[in-house]
Amino acid sequence: MGIFERYLSVWIGLAMVAGLLGGTAFPGLFSFMGGLEYANINFIIAVLIWLMIYPMMMQIDFSSIKDIHRRPKGLIVTLTVNWLIKPFTMAFLAVLFIKHLFGDMMGLITPDLANEYIAGMILLGVAPCTAMVFVWSQLTKGDANYTLVQVAVNDLIMVVAFAPLAAFLLGVTDVTVPWSTLIIAVVLYIVIPLIAGLITRKVLKSEQALQRFGSKVKPLSILGLISTVVLLFGFQAPQILANPLDIVLIAIPLIIQTFLIFAIAYYWMFKWKEPHRVAAPGGMIGASNFFELAVAVAISLFGLHSGAALATVVGVLVEVPVMLALVAYANKTREKFPVAHAA
Repeated sequence: MGIFERYLSVWIGLAMVAGLLGGTAFPGLFSFMGGLEYANINFIIAVLIWLMIYPMMMQIDFSSIKDIHRRPKGLIVTLTVNWLIKPFTMAFLAVLFIKHLFGDMMGLITPDLANEYIAGMILLGVAPCTAMVFVWSQLTKGDANYTLVQVAVNDLIMVVAFAPLAAFLLGVTDVTVPWSTLIIAVVLYIVIPLIAGLITRKVLKSEQALQRFGSKVKPLSILGLISTVVLLFGFQAPQILANPLDIVLIAIPLIIQTFLIFAIAYYWMFKWKEPHRVAAPGGMIGASNFFELAVAVAISLFGLHSGAALATVVGVLVEVPVMLALVAYANKTREKFPVAHAA
């Protein structure tokens, strides 16, 4: 894992500070940049999100789906946890902690902000990991080909399931969803990048050429992520500075959710006697999030200054250290799983 991935939380933290300082010192500039939008989609953020997602989509080899028959049980676990369990546990934990515990009982979060935070957390819950799971798979010595299959199938399902599932759960929490904006965001941030990644793989042909090209564009992905966080925190500087405790409060259910989803998938894999090289990355996909998409949709639906956008950014902040802890646990428990057979 490179220095960027290893210290992602540090860079995100520095970007948050830079955004807060910039938004406070230059409110007019950030207000101007925030106003550059169409259909609730900010032009600058859209470009930055694209820079993040495109290099990741290049890693997806959809031809790997032909290997799906080799270990169907592992894929069943992954898909069931990602689409039938994770979104609903995230909605439940978000409402339980943010609305009832921290809101109604303790009075730490206002009702309006609570609804926005819940919306952002739900968007994280309906977006299983697409890119960083390759890092977690490598760190746990996962089966690379099977991880590709899991990610590829997840992305295909996400294209058709993300919008209706997000809309349903957001509706349950009394948030009005503009379907047109949600669908446009899915097309912009999933469908088009997927097509661009497939075209790139076809044009470059060899894996060696793809890796060389990927190493060249990776800095753009890093720049996109860091710049997005700077802008997000700059746009929301007044709100964040007025409610610094909220970041900690948002992080609590997000961390619980990460451990819970990993535990469900990992234990289920263990009970079904799947090898560790399938179980570990399978658990990681559901535990981590496609935060690029969640950030983009939160901005598109609720605005740059919204609590929903803030909640998705907090998700970025807490994900890496928690996932690294799960990687360490998975590696320590490797011997409890059956010996892997050839893929």
